[in-house]
Amino acid sequence: MPFNTISVVGLGYIGLPTAAVIASRRRQVIGVDISQQAVDTINRGEIHIVEPELDMLVHAAVKEGYLRATTTPAPADAFLIAVPTPFKREEGKEHVPDLSYIKAASQSIAPVLKPGDLVILESTSPVGATESMEAWLIDARPDLSFPSQHGEASDIRVAHCPERVLPGQVVRELVQNDRVIGGLTPRCSEAACALYELFVQGECITTTARTAEMAKLTENSFRDVNIAFANELSIICDKLDINVWELIRLANRHPRVNILQPGPGVGGHCIAVDPWFIVSETPEQARLIRTAREVNDGKPEWVIDQVNQAVGQFLGQHPDRTARDITVACLGLAFKPDIDDLRESPALAITQALKARLPGRLMVVEPNIEALPASLEGARLASIDVALAEADIVVLLVDHKAFKKVGVERLAGRQLVDTRGVWTGQNRRRADSLAPSR
Repeated sequence: MPFNTISVVGLGYIGLPTAAVIASRRRQVIGVDISQQAVDTINRGEIHIVEPELDMLVHAAVKEGYLRATTTPAPADAFLIAVPTPFKREEGKEHVPDLSYIKAASQSIAPVLKPGDLVILESTSPVGATESMEAWLIDARPDLSFPSQHGEASDIRVAHCPERVLPGQVVRELVQNDRVIGGLTPRCSEAACALYELFVQGECITTTARTAEMAKLTENSFRDVNIAFANELSIICDKLDINVWELIRLANRHPRVNILQPGPGVGGHCIAVDPWFIVSETPEQARLIRTAREVNDGKPEWVIDQVNQAVGQFLGQHPDRTARDITVACLGLAFKPDIDDLRESPALAITQALKARLPGRLMVVEPNIEALPASLEGARLASIDVALAEADIVVLLVDHKAFKKVGVERLAGRQLVDTRGVWTGQNRRRADSLAPSR
């Protein structure tokens, strides 16, 4: 089936790369976003996010006339919805899936739908979200038929195909990774496969919409559980005066052991959020998944306690100073290395807490952004050189490439909280020399 014009609704970290990759296959792509600034930026052939290779792809697609952005949906042959799916708090529950963005996107495209169109939900969603999207479309367009009403004979085809990409490698993985596609009917799955085969080199595997939704949640919950093991291990090792980085290196020499690296928590819009979608639907059954989330959600507070201990140790070594005289430098705000994405970032949460709790000066080093978020008003965005020259306490939160290049000798005389093992995890001798005194 032909897909001459494709609309991508939501031009963020997934939607824009997807739109650009499809446009690179010489298909007309209409990108839709509620942000006028994002739309204007894209229409200039520029990008508003940090992602390797994306700038060249967008520039070429816009220049050649295959990609344009707008705030108002237009008719197309297929619609890919890639909007946020955060969670919200209601009725005493803290992690309730928020489908309001999907609902708004569905209602926005409904007026331009026509018989034969395909609607795909790409947003990571709780089980049943694709059916909810279809229900919103049915309410908005009673003149059209949908799969739940007319099965394979429906006017509109509906499917779910979750993204499965790694920030920093999105452009490559959009093309190379397999895709799990769940249509509301086999014909819906077939249509969605035909669309993705325009640009996907990996295998397109079909299933039901609910299974496709659960597959993405399962993938990220699996990773969350494994990260929680590493994070809990780091807390245990601190209590037992063991270098966790050395311990993991040794344990991983076992042929069937592959422990991940601990960190300050878990961030991003996927791993930090998706497991809660499972817990919200099956709270009595998802015990391990819930516990892993609680371990990872609790890690930032443990890091803050480590910083407080470092402050106490510094004051013990400098009795002429007060807490107000101390300068703390937080290295990194993004949720993972070498990107600008701050969504659900534990590094950002830790830095915000330190800004609120510490009386001294706070410096922030984040090489991938040009300005600090409003929540850090009063803190100073600085270069790594300035921060290391002026800081009394260095808190490494994200292992950006720029930080890994810093020689260990530049940290002498400073209290260090290294949540990623960039310096304290290099080797035992170096770790011992950098570890705060107890």
